[in-house]
Amino acid sequence: MELDIKEIAHRIQSLREDSEFTPEEMADAIGVTVDYYIEHEKGEKDFSFTFLYRAAEKLGVDMIDLLTGENPHLNGYSLVRAGDGLAIKRREGFEYLHLAPTFRNKLCEPFLVTAPYLAEEQEGPIKTSQHVGQELDFIISGRLRFVYENHTEELGAGDVLLYDSSKSHGMIAIDGEPCKFLAIVLKDKHADK
Repeated sequence: MELDIKEIAHRIQSLREDSEFTPEEMADAIGVTVDYYIEHEKGEKDFSFTFLYRAAEKLGVDMIDLLTGENPHLNGYSLVRAGDGLAIKRREGFEYLHLAPTFRNKLCEPFLVTAPYLAEEQEGPIKTSQHVGQELDFIISGRLRFVYENHTEELGAGDVLLYDSSKSHGMIAIDGEPCKFLAIVLKDKHADK
């Protein structure tokens, strides 16, 4: 599914206005400047995972509501067959496949992530981000370099990483090939709505 940036922006603006939040309140909740927030709300910039995740938390909706305009509707369980799910492209080269887009009131956001191997990323600092909650990453194939504040780890198939995602973290595929991993983003049950 190709996600339309302008449609996502319109949904965020409409929900913000319905919730009577100011752009300043949204920018503060997302952790960006007001100008940066407004550019996104106007559909002038693509959305990062962190931006969408924090916006959904602030607005009290599921991230899928923002992405598709559809409210997840399944209650008891959700089954996504191999290769299915909601494809999301939110970071250059990275592929995210949401594995439970129709399940409502999720306590986590499960993704199958493919991180591309990019030679130009191997020598410089790794781009980092932050979002509320915790994240569990299970490496399926390939190798991943993970940075967490001042720590660096290299992971391979079968390795599992659990961390406080409100701290600065980032990752790149290493050793000449993409890295595929299951990422489960656990929501912070204490986060403000």
